[in-house]
Amino acid sequence: MGRNLIAPLARIGLPLLAAMLCQAATAADLDLREANVTGVDAARAGADWRFSVTLFHDDDGEPGYANWWQVESLDGHRLGRRDLLHPHGTRRFTRSAVIHIPEGTRYVVVRGHDQSHGYGGQAAVVALPAASVELVRQGPDRRDLGSHADGGGGR
Repeated sequence: MGRNLIAPLARIGLPLLAAMLCQAATAADLDLREANVTGVDAARAGADWRFSVTLFHDDDGEPGYANWWQVESLDGHRLGRRDLLHPHGTRRFTRSAVIHIPEGTRYVVVRGHDQSHGYGGQAAVVALPAASVELVRQGPDRRDLGSHADGGGGR
C-alpha cells in the first residue's frame, strides 16, 4: 500500500506537494471576507507570461464578490488584471490571463480584490523566471510586499 501512494507523489515533485499541503493547512485560517490568493502558476507564453491564479473568498456570505485579481510590480505598478464578472460561491476557483511582464523583472505580486473590502487577505510574491510562489498574509489592507523578495527590489 505504501508504494502505491509514494509513486504518484514522486511524480508530482516535492515542491508542488509542499505547496499543496501548505494551502490545505492554511485554508481554515483565511479571512474569507477578503479575496485570498491561494495559488499561482506562472509560465512563459511567448514574450509574455500566463498566470493562473486561484482565489478563495466568501462570495455567498458577503454583499460583494471577488471581482478581479491583478499582477503588479513590487512597487505597486499594475502590469495586468483579470476581471471576474460574477460570484463563484464559497470555494476555490482558478482563472487565467496572459500578461506582459517587462524584461528583467525578477518578482511580481499577485493580489485578489473584492467589491466590499478592496485589496486584502492573502497575496502572493512570485519569483521569475522560476515561478516560485510565496504566499503572504497582508491582513485586511493592501501592504508593500517588497521585503518578501530577496533584496526587496523589483528587478
